[in-house]
Amino acid sequence: MMNITANSENPAGGNIARIKGSNEPNGLVQETAMYPFVRNMLEVLAPNQGKFFEQTQDYYAKNGITTAHNGSTARNTIQFFQKQADAGKLKIDLVALAGVSDLDENLADKNFVWKTYKNGFKVQGTKIVADGSPQGKTAYFSQPYLTPVPDCEKDCRGLPSVSPDELNEMFVKAYARDNQLFIHNNGDGATDMLIKAHEYAVKKTGQAADKDRRTVPIHAQFARPDQLAAFKKYNMVPSFFTNHTYFWGDVHVKNLGKKRADFSSPIATADRMGLRYTNHSDDTVTPVDPLFLVWSAVNRTSRSGKIIGKNERATPYQALKAITSNAAYEYFEEDSKGTLTPGKLADLVILDANPLTIETSKLKDIKVITTIKEGQTIYQRPVQ
Repeated sequence: MMNITANSENPAGGNIARIKGSNEPNGLVQETAMYPFVRNMLEVLAPNQGKFFEQTQDYYAKNGITTAHNGSTARNTIQFFQKQADAGKLKIDLVALAGVSDLDENLADKNFVWKTYKNGFKVQGTKIVADGSPQGKTAYFSQPYLTPVPDCEKDCRGLPSVSPDELNEMFVKAYARDNQLFIHNNGDGATDMLIKAHEYAVKKTGQAADKDRRTVPIHAQFARPDQLAAFKKYNMVPSFFTNHTYFWGDVHVKNLGKKRADFSSPIATADRMGLRYTNHSDDTVTPVDPLFLVWSAVNRTSRSGKIIGKNERATPYQALKAITSNAAYEYFEEDSKGTLTPGKLADLVILDANPLTIETSKLKDIKVITTIKEGQTIYQRPVQ
């Protein structure tokens, strides 16, 4: 259907895995090689888009979410979201990130509105993908993986999805127009690229390196201590992904070694350094479940029951900040959301237990009773 053959070349930043000893595809496509398949799948889903949109909102509300985030978003999907919002079909606020492939067109479009809600929907900034996933062995590291990597014989450090020069120019274009950037970076090699792109762009545009632009390294799972210091220096807001410690913690120890695995999504260190950080589920990579996310940040327990980085365990309060007040800060919404404060929106949840006092091992078992958006109940748990 996609016409991938032995003659198909690997796209930049991607890989078409081959049957050993031949050039025949073995069925595995990685990173940018996967993009055509994703576009095809979205086209198949398009006829039911309206129904899926409503069901997804109900799913988020059931899990206590009042502001949702959509990652890399094409222009036609942005138009769909805005039409839904204008028709009064948004139950929660929706923040989208425009895809970087549309960056030039979006920046040139005088009718394209950034950072401003209209009927509960806004486009906050632009999403860039700089590397792949650590569990898929496509995250880009400065040091090699410890286990075999498909179609790689030596110095197997993963795949950057863009070249350093391409990333530099993306940063320049965005910074010159005050466009907030959100960059997918898992491996520390991709994080190095991100930091260098920031330094290049501020020099090129003549801007202050620590300007309050709130660039967001998304995942930043294996950021080193020196990279966390750079985030702090440049007022970046890393968004960690602690669910990995449960779902792939054992895999990371095997593929990357205990030292790197233990420092994944280092919330405790980030907090001590004074960083503003968030935490996310990356749905559909892991399920939307904020209380499970809190549990994973606090316990860092893998599927096998091992502790992945005891010293990076967050406190329950730190874990809650990462999905409330810090999340509002990431979107420049700290004046209207994130805390229960007079004058802010009445966006809140009622839970069946107190996450600050319950036994930490039971955090994931807390249930949402009621979700309230701007004073209106949008979810009520059925009486058991």
